[in-house]
Amino acid sequence: MKTRLACLSNKSDSYTDFTEFLPPAQDRTTRCLKLTKDEVIRWADSFDVLLSHKYGLAAFRAFLKTEFSDENIEFWMACEEYKKIKTPAKLVTKANKIYNEFIDVKAPREVNIDFRTREVTRQSLEEPTPSSLNEVQARVHSLMEKDSYPRFLRSQIYQDLLKTQYTHCQRNSV
Repeated sequence: MKTRLACLSNKSDSYTDFTEFLPPAQDRTTRCLKLTKDEVIRWADSFDVLLSHKYGLAAFRAFLKTEFSDENIEFWMACEEYKKIKTPAKLVTKANKIYNEFIDVKAPREVNIDFRTREVTRQSLEEPTPSSLNEVQARVHSLMEKDSYPRFLRSQIYQDLLKTQYTHCQRNSV
């Protein structure tokens, strides 16, 4: 019970350490993050600009986690990976995984889509192609753009990033 309450108390809209948004280092080299205020300002130009920036996407994901609503961005990212798959067998496997995790009405991380979109997607995934998830991905993208993105721009996370220019070096221990 104590850990569950701790999880809720960690729901904070204020981040002072940008390293929480960084993915773990893949190798043993030093990696420097240089994030300028201009880059952070550009994230407000459009939702697609935010999503196309590595650290913009990471900050947006972190924001959605604080709101306990990260299933939409996780779904969107899974769709982006899905589009890159070349072999039919892998398409089927990934399509089933995405459907079971995000689209099915009993999915553990169900995204908020209408019945018609859910049905069209289900039918489309009976014989999956790289574009089978395009319509549902566009719906979820639109939902995030209209709802989550404006809240992100007003959030303390984004405001804190605007106030600080980051140069952060991360070194893995040998």
